[in-house]
Amino acid sequence: MKMNIAEIAKAVDAQNDIEQWSDIEVSGVAFDSRHLKTGDLFVPLMGARDGHEFVNTAFQNGASASLWAADHHYDDDGQPRIVVEDPLKALQQLGKYYLNKINPVVVAVSGSNGKTTTKDMIASILSTQMNVTKTHANFNNAIGVPVTLLNMEANTEAVVVEMGMSHFGELDELSKLVTPDIAVLTMIGEAHIEFFGTRDRIADAKMEITHGMREDGTFVYNGDEPLLRERAKDLKQITKTFGRQLSNDIYATSVEQSDHDITFTVNLWPDEEFRIPMVGEYNVNNAMAAMMVARRLHVTPNHIKIGLENLELTENRTEWLAGNQGEKILSDVYNSNPTAVKEVLETLNELPEKGRRIIVLGDMLELGDASAKLHAGLAKSIDHEHFAKVFLVGSEMKALATALLADGYPADDLQHFAADEQSELVASLRSTIQKGDIVLLKGSHGIHLENVLQELTTK
Repeated sequence: MKMNIAEIAKAVDAQNDIEQWSDIEVSGVAFDSRHLKTGDLFVPLMGARDGHEFVNTAFQNGASASLWAADHHYDDDGQPRIVVEDPLKALQQLGKYYLNKINPVVVAVSGSNGKTTTKDMIASILSTQMNVTKTHANFNNAIGVPVTLLNMEANTEAVVVEMGMSHFGELDELSKLVTPDIAVLTMIGEAHIEFFGTRDRIADAKMEITHGMREDGTFVYNGDEPLLRERAKDLKQITKTFGRQLSNDIYATSVEQSDHDITFTVNLWPDEEFRIPMVGEYNVNNAMAAMMVARRLHVTPNHIKIGLENLELTENRTEWLAGNQGEKILSDVYNSNPTAVKEVLETLNELPEKGRRIIVLGDMLELGDASAKLHAGLAKSIDHEHFAKVFLVGSEMKALATALLADGYPADDLQHFAADEQSELVASLRSTIQKGDIVLLKGSHGIHLENVLQELTTK
């Protein structure tokens, strides 16, 4: 972005006189003074600490200006402050203003599983023919979405916005902020069931992604999910489905998986073979969602192939890494829920690898009263014949340990650690892992298995 303070002040309904600073240019936004770049607009947000405490640091680090809440007193020191009712709302206002100014095609993506991978796939495909901006890392909430918009270059033709949620109303707000041309829902799972109680209510919350969709927009969703099919009937916009069932607008006609990639064909282009450089048949659904978006935007099948084959995934998503003891590590240490764990265990079981399969599972968070039952339910996907060793991490995983032992999994090959016993876990893994083993690491980000991953991969 590149705007002067006068333009910003008008966009956010500034309450103070900014005339003396009106020509000062701003080239970006930051809400963390430590990561601020010279020329940024600093946005003081309320968190564990009040962001206004860091405004002076922001100016020292090169900020061109700062937002400032009207209910906060300050001594006039001559620094450019733009006074607003609420800095967060002003950030969102500015993001929407800039979005309308640049006017790219907007693709919004959400879902219980696969939204980050699908976002990456869509962006990779579209970038073969368009200038594209996509959500960085996990900037998918009320703060991250407007920051994504404000990070667009002036020549952006399409922006792919990931949207997360854990409560009703969040996707409604984000959808109305970005007004998607295309909205994508990957699937409905058990993620955040702690807050919603049932999958029906999760589906209701996820459908909020359509609330801001343009009248001539398109809703792309997983047609294998009855809860979404039922709700999509009420939409006036165009709807397109993807999935494995033949009733979908796009479905896979063949799928072949190796230890590092998947090749597949679809009904829309029967003579074309597509490849994605990742494992897990569930990722074919993510790819088909991206392909349907691409088709709506007139991207050619050849460019779709190029985009998928050159996919760059957001860090800490499912990826193969080399362990420091000669093992292969399949890592997904950012997110976890029952559906995702079952899918990756099935993938691991089907890989044409000869080494022992060792699994390290951390707690799946935000499952509420159903947590113990959902953790224990994973036992049906784990047997000793296919998984030689099981390491469980966190208090919630105790339910799975109990269920596995009850199902006859050998106690000598099963270990359970508290969330704060990572050093003991690493020591045990190092004494267990052998060259040629395949090790899965998966858990919710709050368990921080990325620290274990670093220990296993650092030379």
